[in-house]
Amino acid sequence: MKYQNKPYTFVELVELKVSDLERSLSYYQEIIGFKVLEKKDNKVFLTADGKTALLSLEQPANSKPKPQNTTGLYHFALLLPSRADLGAVLKHFIEINARVGAGDHLVSEALYLNDPDGNGIEIYNDRPDTEWKWNGEFVAMDTLQIDAQSILAEGANTKWVGLPEGTVMGHIHLQVADLAATEKFYNLLGFEVVTPYPGALFMATGKYHHHIGLNTWAGVGAQPAGENALGLEAFNLVYPSNEVLSTALENLNTNNISVVEENGIYITKDPSQNKIKLIVK
Repeated sequence: MKYQNKPYTFVELVELKVSDLERSLSYYQEIIGFKVLEKKDNKVFLTADGKTALLSLEQPANSKPKPQNTTGLYHFALLLPSRADLGAVLKHFIEINARVGAGDHLVSEALYLNDPDGNGIEIYNDRPDTEWKWNGEFVAMDTLQIDAQSILAEGANTKWVGLPEGTVMGHIHLQVADLAATEKFYNLLGFEVVTPYPGALFMATGKYHHHIGLNTWAGVGAQPAGENALGLEAFNLVYPSNEVLSTALENLNTNNISVVEENGIYITKDPSQNKIKLIVK
């Protein structure tokens, strides 16, 4: 998973607010295949490899459902180590009769689900980057029908026992109010557009097909969901070095964008009020 390590800036931990922690926990363990890394107060950290937290679930006291057509999480995306792993996951979903969407994006093959609170989840495997088609600075992406039989055949000898150890947070896809303003903001953080799409932009570091997806499909000018709304609380961006992080912080500062430091973690918000934690590991 080279695009989720140095020298790239990438997404790692996604933090969610849920309405019923026990219900969500059983969903993410039994359906998605996470393991519990740590439990504290009303917050649980979930992992694939037993070391790295990829997802946290928290049940706030006064939560309310996320209103329709607001900004926030569209989906978070778990990247599997191999196509055989994707086949094993697909077989598991078929066996438990899960409601699953799917798409062949040319650069990747993906499955889609919604958790009990309606948070979007993508589980995908990348095609080798040598097969990605670039037109100048843009990579070709689409949404086509997957070859489910071929994926299942690939995973025929792989037993599903939860998320494989090599699973990482491949990307996050956000609903935003304004693409131009949001593009400029993520430029400041070090990301560049790799694919424009109707009503959407896909941005990355180091020529990945995307670490961050952005769309205005909830409506241009959509409002933030509000403090107590269920859904995305925050997500982490992991920078490869203090130098690269410092450049991003200077860019934010120069553009008068608020950054707060808490215990060595820098916290900012994009123009649609999606909260981001900037860290170096």
